[in-house]
Amino acid sequence: MTGTTGGVQYSKIEEIRGPLVVVGGVEDVAFDELVEIETGDGTHRLGKVLEVGNGSAIVQVFEGTTGLSIADTTAKFVGKAMEMPVSRELLGRVFDGLGRPKDGLPEPVADKFVDINGEPINPEQREYPKDFIQTGVSVIDGMMTLVRGQKLPIFSGSGISHNILAAQIARQATVRGTSEEFAVVFAAIGVQYSEAEYFKKSLEDSGALKRSVMFLNLADDPAIERIITPRVALTTAEYLAFELGMHVLVILTDMTNYAEALREISAAREEVPGRKGYPGYLYTDLSTIYERAGKLSGKQGSVTQVPILSMPSDDITHPIPDLTGYITEGQIVLGRDLFRQGVYPPVNILMSLSRLMKDGIGESRTREDHQEISNQNYDAYSRAQEVRALAGIVGKAGLTDIDLKYMNVGEAFEGDLLTQGVDENRTIEETLGILWKVVSMLPRGEITKVKDKFIDEHYKGE
Repeated sequence: MTGTTGGVQYSKIEEIRGPLVVVGGVEDVAFDELVEIETGDGTHRLGKVLEVGNGSAIVQVFEGTTGLSIADTTAKFVGKAMEMPVSRELLGRVFDGLGRPKDGLPEPVADKFVDINGEPINPEQREYPKDFIQTGVSVIDGMMTLVRGQKLPIFSGSGISHNILAAQIARQATVRGTSEEFAVVFAAIGVQYSEAEYFKKSLEDSGALKRSVMFLNLADDPAIERIITPRVALTTAEYLAFELGMHVLVILTDMTNYAEALREISAAREEVPGRKGYPGYLYTDLSTIYERAGKLSGKQGSVTQVPILSMPSDDITHPIPDLTGYITEGQIVLGRDLFRQGVYPPVNILMSLSRLMKDGIGESRTREDHQEISNQNYDAYSRAQEVRALAGIVGKAGLTDIDLKYMNVGEAFEGDLLTQGVDENRTIEETLGILWKVVSMLPRGEITKVKDKFIDEHYKGE
């Protein structure tokens, strides 16, 4: 054991197990402390302390342990948790999953260094989210409204167009009544190179990259690095929001890859597994990420999260989407059937909701008839699905006139409201107009969820 600048060096590596290194003979080492691992050829890797006890520390190595040997490896405990250098200069930059520049430019000059684990938001200082965000995507704005400070995940299946939808939201999102555009913090967690390039090109072409910060942990990067990527991204977002007063939209894709990395560490530590082999603390761990969204009273900025997770085998009861649904305020579920039909965005309306929608819409925010016409469309589309199922049994000839009208409403809903161009940016007025147009295909007597005064004003049927 020899003293070095800024930390204490221990040369005794006792064991290398998967992504973990066990360092012996340690004293005064803290949980989550940053560790520098020096390999035999003089290169350095970063890690953090997962567990301390009986004179040993278990260290998680972010870049993985490939190529490390017990004899030639040394560990230096830095005496502090991992920190992210933050400043306005981060905007327009691309970093790797640990926050190191990946765009060929020098390290940005830091205003300050912030612990990546963040500080819990004081509940008393939290402000209730109620500012409507116009994404320009009709199905979201009209039926499951996103609100500033909300966490609204996208549940998808592998191969479905969730990244295209997320990129569209990132390009188009604005808070009504302000001229400010969102700053976008995009964290790619174990995604393919082509997906990361799509996001980068999409933001570049629209001019949004200059107000964006990208953190890219690609599929061929070490899995253990994925544990850090969302935390580095959210630390950046919190600084932009609460120190610089920006509206920040955080997109995390794909949280399933994050959970897989967590499972890998848990297995290496030989912990008792929970559901499907994921650690029992998966809920707690996910909440430390999702709960870093919100607004603070007296602060101009806000952090809005749109995490994306691909459901293994399209199973919404899988532990990752299941636990995410408990922590977040709703979900947007993408359906494979609609995707196969070529509908974009293929949102399964009947499985999706936004729990904060009622607080972000209405008079002075969107329009006073918004909630009621949205409810009427839910009702009509639900009935249309029932009629389609019935038609599959008795045939179209066995349907009543009103059943056929509902069938037409279902087709209009998918064709006019759901379906829109990847670059099509609709205002909330256009969206509400389409909602009324769909419902107006029904006889007036079928419209039971809307007040008469709104029907008189907007109904376009006979």
